[in-house]
Amino acid sequence: PARVPWRFVQQLPLLVGLVVVWMLLWESVSWLALLSGILVAFAASLVFYLPPVELGGRLNLFWSLVFLGRFLLDLVVASAQVSWIALRPSGATANAIVAAQLKTRSDFVMTLTATALSLVPGSIVVEVDRSASILYLHVIDAGTPEGVERFRRTVHRVERGIVRSVGSRRDLE
Repeated sequence: PARVPWRFVQQLPLLVGLVVVWMLLWESVSWLALLSGILVAFAASLVFYLPPVELGGRLNLFWSLVFLGRFLLDLVVASAQVSWIALRPSGATANAIVAAQLKTRSDFVMTLTATALSLVPGSIVVEVDRSASILYLHVIDAGTPEGVERFRRTVHRVERGIVRSVGSRRDLE
């Protein structure tokens, strides 16, 4: 019997994700889109280095709903704040690049945290130090030391919500 290389088994979540993205890009749910997506996903994993996706293997539905609710609230509040900054006569008084040290070393949690923070208006991830688990973010209207610390607390709150939702046992510790 043919043996499937262990690397492809480890990459299965990523391969499935690539196939789903392929089908979304083609706006087609058909056998042809599925088969061509599988071929493209395998070709991409052979040609390009794609690190294995290490999922925590758990999903806490309660904490996921809590995180989603808080995320939606953050979206509404941040949108209003950015709108006010854009409309007020003084504009944004001082912006900052904030380095936020994450507690977890998980690439998965780091990616979700960076994505969630970037989706909320007023901040954007400008660099990630993967080896040290540090996110560097550009933050609007956070030019004071108090504003920087307030934003770091926001980063840690978002990270904690993601870890509670989908983090591994090691991340929870």
